[in-house]
Amino acid sequence: MINPSASGWIDKFFGKLKGRLPVYENSHDLYRAIRDSGFIYGHVVILENIDDSEVKQWDTHELTKVALMSILFDVYRLITKESDTDDFIKRAIPFYKQMQPESFALLKKVLPSSPQSHELENLLDVRIRTNDNIISRSFSHILTNALLFMDVLAFRQYLLDLEKPQKYIKKLEEAVVTIVTLALNSKEEKTQYDDLLIRLFEASVRYTKLSAVSTGSLENAGFDYFESKSEKNYLLDMAAMAIWSDGRAHQSEIDFMYRLNERLGLRDDAPAESIASYDVFIKLNRKHIPFFNYSNPVKHFYDHAAQSVSQLIIRNKNRLVKELSNNGELVVLLTHSTHRSLNAKEKKKIKKQLLEICKTVPSLTIFLLPGGSLLLPLLIKFIPQLLPSVLNENLDKEDNG
Repeated sequence: MINPSASGWIDKFFGKLKGRLPVYENSHDLYRAIRDSGFIYGHVVILENIDDSEVKQWDTHELTKVALMSILFDVYRLITKESDTDDFIKRAIPFYKQMQPESFALLKKVLPSSPQSHELENLLDVRIRTNDNIISRSFSHILTNALLFMDVLAFRQYLLDLEKPQKYIKKLEEAVVTIVTLALNSKEEKTQYDDLLIRLFEASVRYTKLSAVSTGSLENAGFDYFESKSEKNYLLDMAAMAIWSDGRAHQSEIDFMYRLNERLGLRDDAPAESIASYDVFIKLNRKHIPFFNYSNPVKHFYDHAAQSVSQLIIRNKNRLVKELSNNGELVVLLTHSTHRSLNAKEKKKIKKQLLEICKTVPSLTIFLLPGGSLLLPLLIKFIPQLLPSVLNENLDKEDNG
């Protein structure tokens, strides 16, 4: 059996590939197969190169890691017309080292006598865990893992012309962020979750700051840099994910997809295929994928995060009581937040003082991680419900003062 969490899994994986390798005539055929697997959408449901008996033993992290490696090898075979696993590993290692040098400190030490496949295992593990914070754990399937396909496109470009991966993936991230923003702006009916999706993208991208990306219009967007059908179809599929809402799309959203398609220069039926593929994927797999049971996948993040924050507060209730008892001003502001809107100065003061408390409670340091501050409103919401005695006591002191 292959254990993707144990050293040596790549060698075992390749040892079981003989006679199972699919043949793809071109990059577009490969892209469609990857999309059908769910990898484009951030949740793998099919791994053709390995027996189901192996796959059903793996958790989501392990399945995603193996799928990424397998797809990278498929790209290698398509570009080089070779199936040399040793050569693939030799090329994949410098690719990842160039793409994420900031992660070297996280790498486990590999003995000099260890095979290079062990080094690649280490690099892939770090890559999957790059965004391992409160955001990705709650939302990675629909967002962070969907962005993993950028690794595949960057590796393809690396094999073709040895372009530096960081430069390429930065441009690709900027294009994805631009398209998702424009797609959401095309929606006739906006919800609180649309804004959350944008902020979650900002928490998940590695090289791009949303504030530095000028969305403008489709006509002025810098899509000319991307020439392959795989790149263009990926951008179109990201737009389809952004506008999807339980299989319903308004005319303005459909119009946006067709205008984007015209800008990308794809086939006339590409938008319909993109929307239909995502919708069909959800309908076929929603029973097996928890977040697809929600009408809006972004809403699932919000609901799941709320539950996680509630559990954290309950587990650390005594410590929070102690910290809050020493900060009467914060308690009063939190109490006021339950029955009136706070002004900008009060909100800023609450955020600052809560983050200081989070530093003193180890389990709450998750709010200090990238993206963690997005969950502070949930923390503010739950504290008055779970710590009434402290809040009421301090409110009485203020009223009697």
